[in-house]
Amino acid sequence: MTQGSGFDFFGFGDKLAGEGEIRDKFWRTAKKAARQIPFMDEVVAAYYCAMDKNTPLRAKATLVGALGYFVLPFDFIPDFVVGLGYTDDLAVLTAAIAAVSAHITPAHRQAAKDALADKG
Repeated sequence: MTQGSGFDFFGFGDKLAGEGEIRDKFWRTAKKAARQIPFMDEVVAAYYCAMDKNTPLRAKATLVGALGYFVLPFDFIPDFVVGLGYTDDLAVLTAAIAAVSAHITPAHRQAAKDALADKG
């Protein structure tokens, strides 16, 4: 699903350096965290929103920052700490998604639903 999502990463098409690496890191982290983050569908929808060329720059910046924090293994509470590793990520993601929720469209949510079904 991620390959043919219909979303043009920031309007650069295939010219964006590291697109595959960014996508791989996101999906690798999402798969590890899926059981610990109860709103993973919204996190994935936020990912698609951040990658959508029609999303306003301020919303993209907010989401990219939160998603970047999510994929980094070393943050305030390292992700490998059992039971606590994703609690800080939860807080950051919740705040970012709440701040830009008006920009997360039904198309982003459907893409997330489809992607999670494919990855599941």
